[in-house]
Amino acid sequence: MTDDNVFECVLRAWKAHERELLGFLILRAQDRYSTEDLLQEVFLKAMRQGKGFCSLENPKAWLFHVARNALIDAARLAKPHAELSEELAESLAAAPTSARAPVDELDACMELNLLALDAEDRHIIAACDLQGQTARAYAEANQLTLAATKSRLLRARKRLRESLILNCQVRFDDSGQVCCHTPRPPA
Repeated sequence: MTDDNVFECVLRAWKAHERELLGFLILRAQDRYSTEDLLQEVFLKAMRQGKGFCSLENPKAWLFHVARNALIDAARLAKPHAELSEELAESLAAAPTSARAPVDELDACMELNLLALDAEDRHIIAACDLQGQTARAYAEANQLTLAATKSRLLRARKRLRESLILNCQVRFDDSGQVCCHTPRPPA
């Protein structure tokens, strides 16, 4: 099959189904411009198929399949956005950016405050919270009941939290998440 025959084949199928494709895309695309772009993309893909397109049993189904995939790709690439007010844009540009979340920034302050806790509190927090040991495993390893272990862990966490709030000036947002802090050495 020559290039002219391929072009004729694609053109014939295109003329037969272009209106239907356009209607299909108009109903689903965001605007007239994107509809025209998608229609052109479908035509180009048909042309690129060359002899393969001409050997299809149902070119209409193939064209609609390509059009639907083009719509899906366009939707994936579309990123909704809203314009920022000048005030907000300026405040965002002036604000220092940190790659780490505020709670992650507490690591240095956490170390100092852990060291300030008594040995028993430090041991249970290190084992259960930092090393991932279960309360049951900690209880067994230290000849304690599970209830006693949970109670000790709860009290140790409470003391660490109070120390962090006092010594690191930790503040929480409305949802209870750490929003900010100012480290200072423990008293």
